Amino acid sequence: MEALKEFIIPIEGLSIGVHQFDFQIDKEFFDHFENAPVEDGNFMMQLHFDKRPDMLVLTFEFTGTFLVDCDRCLEAINIPVQGNQQLLVKYSDKATEDAEIVYITKDTPLLNVAKYAYESICLNLPITKVCDAIDNPPCNENMLDYLNRTDEEDEKAGNPIWEALKNFKKDN
Repeated sequence: MEALKEFIIPIEGLSIGVHQFDFQIDKEFFDHFENAPVEDGNFMMQLHFDKRPDMLVLTFEFTGTFLVDCDRCLEAINIPVQGNQQLLVKYSDKATEDAEIVYITKDTPLLNVAKYAYESICLNLPITKVCDAIDNPPCNENMLDYLNRTDEEDEKAGNPIWEALKNFKKDN
C-alpha cells in the first residue's frame, strides 16, 4: 500500500476541527485491492476529517464513473456513481475494527484511509449494471435480439441439442 501514500493522514499534526482532503481515484488505485468489483474507474473524492478530542469523524463524499460490462448486453459502459459514507474512529487501548467503528490507540501518528475510501465506493455500486443507467446506451443489439427471442423462434431455429434429447426420450 506504499503507492497509496497520499491517503495517509497525519493525525498527530492536525489541530482539533474539520479538515478537508481531496483525492483523485482511478484504475491505479483499484489495482491495489485484490478481487475488486471495480477494475477501472474515475472518481473525485472529498474527505471531511473532523478531529475531536475523543474521536475522529470521517465523511467520504465522491462522484465518478466506473467501467464495467453491461449485465444484459455485455457492452463496456461507464456507470455513474455518487455517494457518501461516514466512519467513526475512536480512541482505545487496543487497535481493532468493528463493523461501524474503527478503534485506534491515542499515540497513533498516522491513519491510512485508502481502505475506507475503497469500501465507501464499493458500498455504493449498483447491484445490476445495465445500460439503462446511462444516457445514449451503446447496447449490443444482436445480444438484445438473442435475449428477446421467443420459444417458437428457438424451435424454428432447430437446436440440435434439443433434437437429440427428443430422440433419447423416444428410444426409452
